[in-house]
Amino acid sequence: MDDERKSSNPGERAAEGLREATAKEEAKNERKTGHDLAKGADRFEERSKSSDGRNAEEKQKG
Repeated sequence: MDDERKSSNPGERAAEGLREATAKEEAKNERKTGHDLAKGADRFEERSKSSDGRNAEEKQKG
């Protein structure tokens, strides 16, 4: 049963490739904007506001 949950080598390589691609894309965007991208909760708020200018709390209130 434990064998079913072990990662395969191709799967691990694919995941590593995805992490590397994501890091490169993030670095490119940070260079483009001239500042680091927000992380964690700050990033959630940034993404929430980017769609319509309101934060998540304002959207929930209606």
